[in-house]
Amino acid sequence: MFGRMFIHLLDSQTWLHECEHCCLLHTSGTNDADLVNLCEESYFNTWSSSALTSTCASFAATMCMTAPATPTHAGACNISITFYSMSLRSLILDSRIADSLPQDHWPTVSCWLDRTQHPQEGSVQPVAPDLRQSHPANVLVADWVRGRPAAWDVTVTLPLTPALLNEAGMTAGAATKQHKYIANDLKCQELGWVCVPLAVETYGNWGRDARTGLATQLVICGSLPKSRSGYETTVNHCTSGNDPRDLLRMAAAIILSLALAASCCALLPGALGQEQLQVHIVPHTHDDVGWLKTVDEYYYGANNSLQHAGVQYILDTVMDELSRDPSRTFIYVEIAFFYRWWMEQDTDTQSLVKTLVNNKQLEFVNAGWCMNDEASTDYNSVIDQMSLGLRFVNDTFGPQARPRVAWHIDPFGHSAEQAAIFAKMGFDGFFFARIDYEDFSYRLANKTMEMVWRGSPSLGAESDVFTGVLYNHYSSPSGFCFDTKCTDPPIQDDPNLFDYNVPDRVNAFVAAAKDQAQHYTTNNIMMTFGDDFNYENARQNFKNIDKLIKYVNQDGRVHAFYSTPSRYIDAVHAANKTWTLKTDDFFPYADRPYAYWTGYFTSRPALKGYTRVCNNILQACKQLEAIHNGFQSVSSKSLQMALGVDQHHDAVSGTEKQHVAYDYTMRLHIGQVECEELMGYALSDLAAKQGSPPLDLQFCEYLNISVCPASQSDSFNTLVYNPLSMTIQKTMEFPVAGNAFDVYDDQGQLMSYDVFPIDSSSPAGPYTMFLSPVSVPPLGFKTYFIRPSSSAHSSRYPKIYRHVNGDPDFTVDNGILALTFDGATGRLKAILSEGVLASVDQQFMWWNASDGNNVNSSQASGAYIFRPNGTSPFEVNAGNIAQVTVIVGDVVIEVRQVFAPWLNQTIRLYFDYIWPCAIFDYTVGPIPVSDGLGKEVISRFSTNLSTDGVWYTDANGREMQKRVRNYRPTWKVNVTEPVAGNYYPVNSRIYIQDEAQQAQFTVLTDRTQGGTSLNDGEVELMVHRRLLHDDGRGVGEPLNEPGTTGEGLVVRGTHVAILADTNISPFLHRFLGDMLMLQGVYAFTPSSQNYSDYINSYRPTYSALVADLPVAVRILTLEYVRDSTLLMRLQHLFQIDEYNTTVTISLDNMFTGFSVVSATELVLGANENIDNVQRLKWNVNGGTEKKGCGPSRNPINGPTFEVTLYPMDIRTFEIEVAF
Repeated sequence: MFGRMFIHLLDSQTWLHECEHCCLLHTSGTNDADLVNLCEESYFNTWSSSALTSTCASFAATMCMTAPATPTHAGACNISITFYSMSLRSLILDSRIADSLPQDHWPTVSCWLDRTQHPQEGSVQPVAPDLRQSHPANVLVADWVRGRPAAWDVTVTLPLTPALLNEAGMTAGAATKQHKYIANDLKCQELGWVCVPLAVETYGNWGRDARTGLATQLVICGSLPKSRSGYETTVNHCTSGNDPRDLLRMAAAIILSLALAASCCALLPGALGQEQLQVHIVPHTHDDVGWLKTVDEYYYGANNSLQHAGVQYILDTVMDELSRDPSRTFIYVEIAFFYRWWMEQDTDTQSLVKTLVNNKQLEFVNAGWCMNDEASTDYNSVIDQMSLGLRFVNDTFGPQARPRVAWHIDPFGHSAEQAAIFAKMGFDGFFFARIDYEDFSYRLANKTMEMVWRGSPSLGAESDVFTGVLYNHYSSPSGFCFDTKCTDPPIQDDPNLFDYNVPDRVNAFVAAAKDQAQHYTTNNIMMTFGDDFNYENARQNFKNIDKLIKYVNQDGRVHAFYSTPSRYIDAVHAANKTWTLKTDDFFPYADRPYAYWTGYFTSRPALKGYTRVCNNILQACKQLEAIHNGFQSVSSKSLQMALGVDQHHDAVSGTEKQHVAYDYTMRLHIGQVECEELMGYALSDLAAKQGSPPLDLQFCEYLNISVCPASQSDSFNTLVYNPLSMTIQKTMEFPVAGNAFDVYDDQGQLMSYDVFPIDSSSPAGPYTMFLSPVSVPPLGFKTYFIRPSSSAHSSRYPKIYRHVNGDPDFTVDNGILALTFDGATGRLKAILSEGVLASVDQQFMWWNASDGNNVNSSQASGAYIFRPNGTSPFEVNAGNIAQVTVIVGDVVIEVRQVFAPWLNQTIRLYFDYIWPCAIFDYTVGPIPVSDGLGKEVISRFSTNLSTDGVWYTDANGREMQKRVRNYRPTWKVNVTEPVAGNYYPVNSRIYIQDEAQQAQFTVLTDRTQGGTSLNDGEVELMVHRRLLHDDGRGVGEPLNEPGTTGEGLVVRGTHVAILADTNISPFLHRFLGDMLMLQGVYAFTPSSQNYSDYINSYRPTYSALVADLPVAVRILTLEYVRDSTLLMRLQHLFQIDEYNTTVTISLDNMFTGFSVVSATELVLGANENIDNVQRLKWNVNGGTEKKGCGPSRNPINGPTFEVTLYPMDIRTFEIEVAF
């Protein structure tokens, strides 16, 4: 075969990053499949460019091809084609081509040939093994396998003008039957591309047959930015006649240009035919980590009466099918499942899977432990679960497997903070399926299904991520589901059978592809082939997709091929379009009129609260594990994995079946117990002086219901650990058995305390003890000593007042904050806080849940959907009267309100407390439903602030999002449900502002809840739901939690209310929100030792930090990785409009127990060195996305290891430490 060659590309990373268009315009012939396979299969692998220091001369040549001047071909020679500089590692080519090259090319060719052994004519050398060992992304080397073409066999038939190509394509051989499209070089010129037409056959011989027939026709188009620097030459050179040497010279130059296109082709296999629609087929499965079945049931395929699904079989059969055909691809998301499956495989299977990953057939996308919910999760837990999965992928498969695309196809609305997190993790793209039905229609009509999303105004373009909305939800195109769960017809391609359906199937697919393409802006579309738990029989899926691709490509109207989201995003990026910029979020989500998915913001409030508690414990556990340099017998991994599963979009969201919710809770508890054991060991070791026995530290898991055997003993010590990196002022509270104690602090000094009866109607106990506010050091603990006392002065008898409704208004005051209560209703009436006064009426009400018998819609309220049966809530009792008891002590004031037998609340103010806030502890449940009405209970704060229909909610505990009543920034919304359509997720805080009075009213939450401001001056939070109907979204049961007694769930929760000047409000809600998110962890130990004896054996106080970090800086993560290696994340607490200050801190001399030896900065997911990740740049309206990680990335060098943080920044480091 004449003209065969093999090229190794040097420094093609530069080409690939800067190439604006690099594509092959393709017409199918008899050997079309071979050519496509060459691009798509595993014959291309990346390799290291760091060792490539070739001094070969840069190649530059230009040419145009024309036949002898005739009217048909007149002017063709005037086309100027420019090639830019590129360096080549080695070239193996047929010696006759080398001999025919003009002399001015010989210096370059000599350099190439000197680096190779001169091959025999017609032979091809395989790639040297040493060149295949390491290979970063984007540098490509063709992998030659005997019996398959290593590159293309190039046959130059005639001077190749477009007219001759068209003539040959229409008249010669097999190409006549399969002719698709011949590229017009003028079109390439219009696009500003270089165009080199040529004819290619993959198995032909040089000779008469090749000159009279075309097997496959190609046109190479490629361009570089006009500003590209480097050596370049433009030459107008035309061949004359059919002299073989001219043809050979032309072939040599064409082959070199083809090598450039080949490198792009390997990355963008769909770039065959830029005018032809490129259909990226993405096989996938969506595997819920629990929903209708538990995570175990889903993995093993158990309990199939609920849903037929077995993840282990999906992974088994997919790997087998991928290994059968290297053109096939598959993507996988949920690492909680994959990790379990991987650990069960033998070494041969693991080796096979690694090969599939290296060959880019198996691609991990997203790759968190789960596909987390975006409404009910806090950013700390999202980052942790993503990092858990991403680090497993990196540790198992290496950096070449790093996911580049985020894939949230099933969460029910999308958070701006999630987009910012994905950008900081280095993702190039973010795809999802669920957006509001009106938004979806608007985007279809305006071709804005794809955009650049800026998740954080504080981070700016650093938080930009290319974002796409999938067209077919995340299912296969209608009529093309080949899974065992589906009934769509297979591809029946035997024409001898009566049910032969290839033409019908091809026509339907082409119509579907063209229909989708009209709503997207590039010549590439992505079609998902899969759905929930698909591919249990992967053979059935792949066999039919293989046939579909084959016959669609024979038809030629569109080009279909196996692909992945990363290949798709590279193809879209190559189109060099300018994209719209989105800066808000995708909440709330409605899938049709009257169906707003805002109920799940509150669903299963006890699970949401316990999730937050477990995150609190996990962060303390990881910190202590790191400070201790790990343990042999226990670790934080069990709780990490349990919380990772719990972030799933059908877990903490509250949209799972009841038995699945129990399973999530059980897993969390198992992890909690192991972490408590670890924390007990660590705290004991930190406290014990040399030679002292370990402390018997006990943790109380039921403090929320005032049960703690360790603290309800006669004599005990309590140790409180502070997981924050600032000193906290905290009022400690825990249950005790008596009311007469002597309490000593860490200095042995007597402390003030209160003992209140838990039930004010039963003053004989049991009791809750409140210690006067104490200061606990950062990442440290303090110990307090509680001893029984018989002294009369030690007994605490608080003053108890029982308010009679109708009495005058009354006020409670702690010197910072004054709360006035209405004498008639017993409800809060006004707040005075450091000069800011506002009327504030707080009350509980309930929305009557729709049962689906509504004149407008049959939609019922359910686990997902909130749909009240009206626009006015119901009072808990007539007039919403609260029965009030006031208890006044030395440490705390309590106003206890009883609204109903199933609803009460305690409002607290602490004396000697620096924070101007009021604590609202509510207990709701069991919600009565004997009247047949489902109820959705709210706490509503009504103030006199003028707010103009605006309020603010947080995004996953981070940046605040502006909300405007009955408004969406993206489209003109028609709110069919005026209550539910204005509900938004509140992860940690919601506030309203009166700009004229410069007053802000903020409510902090201890778990995610739905929140809104339906009227000016109002803040409304949904605290509990009990429903009697299913909402028809798949879970198949009402949200009617039985609780521990079977009578209904009882929920206890906390709101923190802050009224303050708008200038200081950001500091208050950030600091107090931090303290509510990561509260002190209590440990108790029975002890009767006196203080002096104790401090001889144990340290009563400890801090892992030399000093508090600056006010704007927090340690988000401190986690043990391996011996003397820790993972640390530092965050800036404020957003840019709250505290626009850059902070620089030093890691040197930060810690007391160890010193930092080295620090390597990683991406946010902690799975790759940040210097190795260069995200794609996108043109957006108003500018171009910044490259890298923005201005906050200062180099981190010893010995000071200074780190600079900008507002809302999070920086991640792996640090080597010396203990």
